[in-house]
Amino acid sequence: MFDRLFTRPTVVARHRAAPLAKERSDYLDHLVSLGMSHSYVKKTAADLLAITDRLQLGERPGIIISVEEIEEAAKRWGTRRVKSQRHKPGPCSNGRLMRIATRWLESITRLKCRSDRVSRFEPWLVEFDDYMLRERGLSEATRRGRRWSINHCLSQLGTDRPLTDLTISDIDLLLQVLGEQRGNSRATLQKVAGDLRAFFRFGAARGWCRKGLAEAIKSPRVYSMDSLPSGPSWEDVKRLLALTEGDGRSDIRDRAILMLLSVYGLRAGEVQRLRLEDFDWEGELLSVQCSKTRKGRVFPLSRPVGDAVLRYITRVRPRTGHREVFLSLRGPIRPIPALWPIVSKRLRHLGVTITHYGPHALRHACATHLLAEGLSLKHIGDHLGHSDPDATRIYAKVDITGLRQVADLDLGGLL
Repeated sequence: MFDRLFTRPTVVARHRAAPLAKERSDYLDHLVSLGMSHSYVKKTAADLLAITDRLQLGERPGIIISVEEIEEAAKRWGTRRVKSQRHKPGPCSNGRLMRIATRWLESITRLKCRSDRVSRFEPWLVEFDDYMLRERGLSEATRRGRRWSINHCLSQLGTDRPLTDLTISDIDLLLQVLGEQRGNSRATLQKVAGDLRAFFRFGAARGWCRKGLAEAIKSPRVYSMDSLPSGPSWEDVKRLLALTEGDGRSDIRDRAILMLLSVYGLRAGEVQRLRLEDFDWEGELLSVQCSKTRKGRVFPLSRPVGDAVLRYITRVRPRTGHREVFLSLRGPIRPIPALWPIVSKRLRHLGVTITHYGPHALRHACATHLLAEGLSLKHIGDHLGHSDPDATRIYAKVDITGLRQVADLDLGGLL
């Protein structure tokens, strides 16, 4: 592997003669298989050589290295680099050593993971989790969210206090702090109260806490359709797409993503899960699986959207075995884990002032634009994949033109 990275025989010989040559070579081969660039693998090879020397791995065969030891070595490495160089190294020098060292040592089973502190509430949370799974049939995501919420709240109430000492006044004060000082919305507080109510109801039946505590928890009232959808105007969406008309690789990919989000109003997860076979180029159809209902929807493939996606696939998309349409542009090549950074960066660069800058803002922009074009709420709901009409009805609040027409009606002698 080393002779493929370096051309000078002395450099190749130094890498081969250093300790753990096979382990380092195997890890570099692994990086190449992930699609890492030649320059990245070459730089990593030099880092691994430095790590082997700084941690004295050759002198301590088989010794398990702790994360704390790697952190200490990173600090020493950074100090020596400052003294030996005229300019101070970049802020990620030590961080890079930490990342490379932990990943490599973990791959060769020589990393001692940092011991996580176990919450004293863990035994109760494990039993409650088993109840949510077996009796309620809740999903892993729901259970994980509830466990985190309950553990966070119990820790705020006091890690040393027994649950039997908790009163409704303690919980009321906690919810008040979460709302007034932490800035949580009424919807968030309602969810937290529901999580605590379920846990204390379960705990009361097992003698963990006082009976009647769950029933006394009152959550704030959340009014139906009390919020207003926030998104850029359609003119801003046009300006956003105009900024991606360049020939750069990121511009070509991001333009296809932004058009799918704004033209079809797709959710971020729906775009991330799109596969190559979801595009029927001959029939000019697009198949999408709804994130919430898991039901399939079929859209007529708009020519501008189809052209943008096809341009990305043919000119930018890496050649790989992944079937997902949108992949990372740099190694390791993988499906895009999140669209929020892409959309947020583009919207902020546009200079618009909106409440949220993520992909859902473009979904709101799509719905508002369809409403302004005269489509009914039923048609908008079908386009967005809403199973509940109330989810679409909220967009009636943004139809300012229609509301003004109602307000300007001449009621004649009726008043």
